[in-house]
Amino acid sequence: MHRTLLILGGARSGKSSLALREASLVPGEKAFVATAEALDDEMKARIGNHRRERGPEWKTFEEPVEIPSLIRKIGPAYGVVLIDCLTLWVSNIMMRGLSLERYEEDLVGTLSDPGGPALTCIVSNEVGLGLVPESPMGREYRDNLGRLNARVASVATDVYFLAAGIPMKIKEKR
Repeated sequence: MHRTLLILGGARSGKSSLALREASLVPGEKAFVATAEALDDEMKARIGNHRRERGPEWKTFEEPVEIPSLIRKIGPAYGVVLIDCLTLWVSNIMMRGLSLERYEEDLVGTLSDPGGPALTCIVSNEVGLGLVPESPMGREYRDNLGRLNARVASVATDVYFLAAGIPMKIKEKR
C-alpha cells in the first residue's frame, strides 16, 4: 500500500526529525531529496549537519527544482522517498521565475500515482499563521506555499502538524 505523509509546522518545530522517524519504520532503500542549495557558509553547515543526522542508510539526492521528475525516476527503486522541504522548493522555483502552477500540478499528479515508493514523506513549513508579510513578494510566497501545502494535503494519506516539537495528526486516510 502506498502512503503519502505530509509533515507541516513552523521553523525548528521537529518536522524533519519526525519525518526521519516515520520513514525509518518502512523497510527498503531510503532516498532523501534535499531542496536546499548551499549558497553560503551557514547553509553549507546546516546541510552538513542534516546529512550526518540522517546516517549512511540514506541515499541523498540534491534537487532544488525538478522534484516531480526525480520522484518518478527514483521512486520505484526505493521503499521511502523523503522530500525536505517544499518550503525551499517554492522559493527556488519563484526565484528562478518558473511557473509554480506547472510544478504544483506535476507534483500533485506524481504523488497521486500508486506506482511510487511505499512511503513518500514530505516536509513543509506552515508560514500562514503569522503576520502578513510586508513585501509583495513575501505575500506572494506565503500564498503560493499555502496553496501548495493544501494541494499536497488533499492527496496525502496522513498529515501531521507540529507545534513546539509536539506532533498532532490532523488527517488519516484509512
